[in-house]
Amino acid sequence: MQRPAGHSVRPNLGDYEEARRSFSWSDARSALDGLPNGGLNIAHECVDRHVAGGRGDRLAIRWLGRHGESEDLTYGDLRKLTNRFANVLGGLGLRRGDRVFVLTERIPELYVSVLGTLKHGGVACCLFSAFGPEPIRERMTIGTARVLVTTERLYRRKVAPIRDQLPELEHVVLVGANGAATDLPGTLDYAQLMHAADDEFDVVATRPDDMALLHFTSGTTGKPKGAVHVHEAVLAHMVTGRAALDLHDDDVYWCTADPGWVTGTSYGIISPLANGVRSVVDQGDFDADRWYQILEDQGVSVWYTAPTAVRMMMRVGADVAREHRLPQLRFIASVGEPLNPEAVRWGEEAFGLPIHDNWWQTETGGIMIANFAATEIRPGSMGRPVPGIEAAILRRDDHGRVVVVNGAPEVVREPLVEGELALRRGWPSMFRGYLGDPERYAKCFLGDWYLSGDLAMQDTDGYFWFVARADDVIKSAGHLVGPFEVESALMEHPAVAEAGVIGKPDPVAGEMVKAFVVLRPGVEPTGELQQELIGFGRARLGAAIAPKELEFRTDLPKTRSGKVMRRLLRARELHLPEGDLSALETEG
Repeated sequence: MQRPAGHSVRPNLGDYEEARRSFSWSDARSALDGLPNGGLNIAHECVDRHVAGGRGDRLAIRWLGRHGESEDLTYGDLRKLTNRFANVLGGLGLRRGDRVFVLTERIPELYVSVLGTLKHGGVACCLFSAFGPEPIRERMTIGTARVLVTTERLYRRKVAPIRDQLPELEHVVLVGANGAATDLPGTLDYAQLMHAADDEFDVVATRPDDMALLHFTSGTTGKPKGAVHVHEAVLAHMVTGRAALDLHDDDVYWCTADPGWVTGTSYGIISPLANGVRSVVDQGDFDADRWYQILEDQGVSVWYTAPTAVRMMMRVGADVAREHRLPQLRFIASVGEPLNPEAVRWGEEAFGLPIHDNWWQTETGGIMIANFAATEIRPGSMGRPVPGIEAAILRRDDHGRVVVVNGAPEVVREPLVEGELALRRGWPSMFRGYLGDPERYAKCFLGDWYLSGDLAMQDTDGYFWFVARADDVIKSAGHLVGPFEVESALMEHPAVAEAGVIGKPDPVAGEMVKAFVVLRPGVEPTGELQQELIGFGRARLGAAIAPKELEFRTDLPKTRSGKVMRRLLRARELHLPEGDLSALETEG
């Protein structure tokens, strides 16, 4: 397929090795305004800095409603609206450091509320609108929410039943209330408050290490963890947006992630605004036809999405993509879980572009390892570290513990040796704690190294390759089997759309590999196909690694961020406790 016209754009990061040698976070910070006396505020850098630089008329967000409506917000509009919301919070008596939770769909008020909270010196936390009452209660309790911004529908269904269990919650502000606030005790009307507020506000002089964002990650068995991020994170969001996503000044950018998880905040709100580009925000749920139409109609040039969405589009077929004219689309990236090699290659078939995988976590706050626009893509690889990030593989012993030598973790020097992926602490978007749980936070570090909990390998050219989450690894007959490797091999079969792999207890091997497979549309789940796929896996992987059992499913349990929940597959297969299900995409 012919490359899109936008492919000729010169990448921001052209010479990777030189960029790594010359990069420093202090030099990068010079691109930001900062505040007096060494202060730093995310919202100022995302909005007011651009207006002060004469770009107030530049389009910041184009919002696309679920039913065809749309709204454009310039950087000047955002400045006034976020100032108003900051003044609203002041009128409600909010103090610096107080937590403001936002529970809405992807609507303009969400973005205004988050940025206005940051201007006021508060801490912003977005929740999935698909959460049920219990996950909402749990997170708002851990975060000691003082203000909740939500809609009438979500309040009636999900918050009103638990309101008496949230003693710290003082104010509920309803968006689109249309008078409902007066009918619902203890609620306020967003529109009325905003109308009465002044559109001038002096940004609170927050410090770089002041708490700004609270992101929750689901626990395997226990309570969700509240990862604390600070205003200094905006520096990493800006830098990685340009380096890893190749954002240029005139790009039209679309991040499909919901701000209820970290990508939707870091790269759906902060990174594009910090870089001064135009963002597309779609309220609607995933629909392949709708997404292709948005890419075409909005002239999207940089598209950041999730592997699960890519795989769903693969199920529809590459022919559908080729029905649309996408001359501006020049860069596609994916995050949420490792991108199978087949999906990378499918991007070439459907769009004439590869899909660039990258790796990071809620705790890292931003992209740490990436496949860059100007460097070779090795399908299945996470890529190489972003300039300013030092990553390494730490050796683990037979018991799964990181090996310590002379008080420091042992770094693996040999290529393609499995170990734990770790990052040397000190990057700006590194999380600064788990709220209320310092012991849990301390366990994430060994000396100067942040322990990711992901097993990986590094090849001779410095590319990192994901193996598995440490708690996902299957130990079968003396072999350590990474589920991702097995899933990727199965997806090479033309009948397979998705795959999830777990270890199942076996009296001889210790564990055996079992696969759960979702077939492409029109493919029948027959016994013959089941045996064919088992044989296919054995031919690709060898008998020691290939699945011994294979079960067809109509879908796989996933988080809202697109990750296959292998632990849930295993729990249901073995009738074990399912643990925290608050991030399950069907929850609520």
